[in-house]
Amino acid sequence: MRLSIFSLASLVFCLIGGFTSSFDTPNLDNTTLKGKPFNNITLELSLKPFKKNDKAYIQDVAKELFTQWHALLRHTDTVSVMLWTSDGSEILDYKGSLTQPLEWARYIGNPNTNHEVGSDPKELSLHERAYIYMENPPKFTYGDLKYIIQTLKETGRRITGKPILIGATFDPGPEFAKSEFKYKKHPEILGGNAMGHKTMVSCYATLNADKTPYAGFPKGIPADTPFGTFLGRQSQHFLKDLGYDYIWLSNGFGFGVEGWSSTGATFTGTAFQPEKLPDIKAKITNFWNLFRKECPHFQIQTRGTNLSTGADLARDGVDLQQIYGGKYNMLPPPNSPWAALDGDFGLEMVGYMSRMAELPDERYLFRYYTHDPWWVNSPWLDRYGQEPHDIYLPMSVARINARGEIKLPTHLNFLTADNSYGELPTQVPDEVTPHILKARYDSPTAPGPLVWVYPFEEYHRWAYTQPKRIEEIYYGDWLIRQAINNGFPLNTVVSTRSFQKVITTNPNFFNESVLVSIVPEAGSTYEKQLISFVERGGKLLIYGPADEASEAFQQLLNLKNAPALEGEFTLKSSILTDVLDQKAPDKIMHTALFSGGGVRSTVASSANDTRVLAQMTQGNHSRDVVWIREAPNWNGGKIAYVRGTNSSKFTGGKLLTPDDPEKLFTGPLLLRYVLKEFGWDYRLDKRNPAVKNPVLTISRSSNGFFLSGYCPNTTLTHRFKLPQGAPLLTGYETELEKGYSIYHLPKAWHRESRFFVEQTDGIISCQEMTSGIEYMKRCVRLTGLKNATVRIYPDDNVSEKDLRVYTNTRYPWKSGSTPFKLGDPKYGKHYVVENVSGELVAFW
Repeated sequence: MRLSIFSLASLVFCLIGGFTSSFDTPNLDNTTLKGKPFNNITLELSLKPFKKNDKAYIQDVAKELFTQWHALLRHTDTVSVMLWTSDGSEILDYKGSLTQPLEWARYIGNPNTNHEVGSDPKELSLHERAYIYMENPPKFTYGDLKYIIQTLKETGRRITGKPILIGATFDPGPEFAKSEFKYKKHPEILGGNAMGHKTMVSCYATLNADKTPYAGFPKGIPADTPFGTFLGRQSQHFLKDLGYDYIWLSNGFGFGVEGWSSTGATFTGTAFQPEKLPDIKAKITNFWNLFRKECPHFQIQTRGTNLSTGADLARDGVDLQQIYGGKYNMLPPPNSPWAALDGDFGLEMVGYMSRMAELPDERYLFRYYTHDPWWVNSPWLDRYGQEPHDIYLPMSVARINARGEIKLPTHLNFLTADNSYGELPTQVPDEVTPHILKARYDSPTAPGPLVWVYPFEEYHRWAYTQPKRIEEIYYGDWLIRQAINNGFPLNTVVSTRSFQKVITTNPNFFNESVLVSIVPEAGSTYEKQLISFVERGGKLLIYGPADEASEAFQQLLNLKNAPALEGEFTLKSSILTDVLDQKAPDKIMHTALFSGGGVRSTVASSANDTRVLAQMTQGNHSRDVVWIREAPNWNGGKIAYVRGTNSSKFTGGKLLTPDDPEKLFTGPLLLRYVLKEFGWDYRLDKRNPAVKNPVLTISRSSNGFFLSGYCPNTTLTHRFKLPQGAPLLTGYETELEKGYSIYHLPKAWHRESRFFVEQTDGIISCQEMTSGIEYMKRCVRLTGLKNATVRIYPDDNVSEKDLRVYTNTRYPWKSGSTPFKLGDPKYGKHYVVENVSGELVAFW
């Protein structure tokens, strides 16, 4: 008898004890994921792996699915499978009969074009014409789908020992399956243009009359039925009848009309239309309320847009505050998977952080793009090239809640477990799982060096009460997006509202961080707390226009506003910058529409406590665009102001297009360059300005520093000097130059640093080793030290008596014990060894 690949895998796993439920055995490791398990891990799946409509085959596929991911699933409370059955039209078309034939996503490419599936000419792209994914794909009914759902639940529970939830999906677009409902019967519901003119369903559309009976409308659809009512009632019947547990609304559905574009209902690309905001807010609110009225209890999960909170609000009227506050039993949108497609990790990070600054509750998702079951790509294998940058970068992100707790994603999703051909390659979970677990082990336990205090509440209020500020709302997130894409190491976020509560109960909570904020609202409590923070010794980086700044905050900044200027400027800067073989351009373009208005900022008085670092000049006029102020009575506090130029514009594509870096200076670079004034100095050596800059995050976990990066171009040289000294990356060697540690790093990297040195030059190695001493968990050796000061950051729970330091000796450590002292608390908890030459070994 011939065994299928699934049957063979199942037999092998059974022989090693798998299907007696390895997860039912006692968990002997009480430090699993260091107390950071997930609440839910979701394996997204199309029906393509079920290549035979045969119960035994369906069971084999289910067994293989859960077996492949077992090493990861042991770290979660609940396992979900989210089924990409069709495009959501299976919900719209459902008539209430399980014998009804099921139109399902058996295609590669877009099946809803003017070209028939599989038709000529061959040169048509997959976006112009689809193919069937295999010869003679199986036919399914709704009853067959119910059996698949039941089998996944039973098999998953047996293998994992965990509760299994199954999710349905609704997509507003044309991508996944043929949809007579959307594109022939009811084109009146189409509004968005993400995949061509009017190709995406609008959540606030209304339906024309339809005499066809549906599960929720057995007498047909009455004219002018709101789409939210129809989808909600159909979903209630569909989810309940087939045994689903929740529904996923995909590709921006429920969050405006244009989920992928930098333009939308309130921004044309040439002008904002804030007068439309109240009407759009009412329409979107009405959709959610109507949907929930018909489908009241099933959990809603969401994909959201590819953009950010501020940009979505300003361009498409997406009022995230209202949606979150509606108590709809929903999970917020995760990070966008588009970074895999266009390399725009800055946009992914900004969207992720801005949407988690405030949440409906403490739950949020991280989603990782392993396969695409529709478009012949498997990102882990091709787009990422098996490099884990899109794991370590977003998983270094953390939010701080109103209680001052570091909150990590509770849910983890994989899009998808299968590829476009219905295969389940074991290589992908085998290779991805270790990186996911490593990133979770190393995930933040404290605020990062930079903390973005996000104006979630202010943006939503200004949009309706101060509509002239809509340009500023749009601009702020785009500026930070470009800054991150150019190496600005931002990966911690707290909302202004939560910040105020945290700083009130724990004034020292952010002492080791630089706060990154817009100019606060005039006269607000937040403004007063920022001023107090700086005067007590805090570090603050302010970005964006100060047109509405209060007199008190203008005095703090030593700022006054002059008449607004825009257009081309000459940039004069004294900030130390990246080292280039080709001189960077000194021209910069400031377009008011995309940069929150014209440039007005100048230093009010030439006081000794203020240093101007960059100016933009236009003819006889100049504006100060970067400066530092350190008042003597601020107890070491410091404030930097960066006016900020977006350096990008709308050129007709989906996203804003950055200016040519060989012709125009990239304004958001100034955010990274000014960090040197706070001691956080990260610079690059590269050929010319056109070489793409890396993306960098620096997170804090168990008192260590974890640096993660993505290098679009690996010819770069990286130079680091942090406030504590030059960071030594564990497992690496570095050549020091002028106090900087220098590294040549791969495409994707994630490294710990617990040792920092003050040393002018030399080659230093930092390597893990064994101490040979009972109960010692870590041991690290440094070599190449020359009269160095070394700062050591052991784990959080390590006290002074637990740390041992030796110089120029070996096991069994009978000599060479070296004294150390507690370091300056402004650098956090650490220990210092001075004037060290040769080797140093520290273990704890």
